[in-house]
Amino acid sequence: MGVQGQSRSALVKDTGEVALCPCGASYPVDSDCRFGHAAEAPAESVRARLFANHGARAIVIADIQDQLGQGVAESIGLHCCRYIHCDVTDEQQIKAMVESTVRMYGQLDIMFSNAGMMSKTLTTILELDLSDYDTLFAVNARGMAACVKHAARAMVEGGVKGSIVCTASVTATTGSDKFIDYTMSKHAVLGLMRSASKQLGAYGIRVNCVSPAGVATPLACDAGQMGVEETENYFGQLMGLKGRGALKVKHVADAVLFLASDDSEFVTGHNLVVDGHYRR
Repeated sequence: MGVQGQSRSALVKDTGEVALCPCGASYPVDSDCRFGHAAEAPAESVRARLFANHGARAIVIADIQDQLGQGVAESIGLHCCRYIHCDVTDEQQIKAMVESTVRMYGQLDIMFSNAGMMSKTLTTILELDLSDYDTLFAVNARGMAACVKHAARAMVEGGVKGSIVCTASVTATTGSDKFIDYTMSKHAVLGLMRSASKQLGAYGIRVNCVSPAGVATPLACDAGQMGVEETENYFGQLMGLKGRGALKVKHVADAVLFLASDDSEFVTGHNLVVDGHYRR
């Protein structure tokens, strides 16, 4: 998202910022924010609506699921939310997405880069398929890098002291006994964030990560071949924090909003882990 003018305190309240949220790629199991799920509000709808409720002037959602993405934009209101088709494995589409946002709204203030896909199987190093590895890295690492690159260029060219937030994973901190290609890709996101935050600090641009533990999104449910309640119970057993229910998309969205806002004005190069003390 992007914002103009005043402070982003009170979590972007009344600032009129412009936010851009890319989250799609051209693979069968792709976006970390598929829009429809029986048991919870669509993930990207939750995130985008949270920005809208805290005063963002414009929110741009980018994905490959056109009907669903457009539906989310319409549900929030086309006066402040717009959908753009973008496959993050194609750098030219990312460049066009950023340029279109700047052309329409004048500047880009916040980039929330959320595109991601899971491993196709419970892969360990012994079974690692390097073709699947290349496919996953094209989204999770290469696509993320392209989003940060073009958002940062737009901010530098516009003189915007913006905020870039990338989605990593708790596995980038803990490692994993499976999903080795996914885990490696999320380590790459942390490296991207840490280096970009050093390189962009001179321009007043902050770069951070949010690293959630397991949330019962369609992506996670599909990967585990379980329903929502079963997935939440499974993840809950791995968390040390008890008695607060399941980790939800809203909890992760709150962390993203904090990192995007001036409430975190001097936070950069940070990996904000939202995991309920994940014990793996």
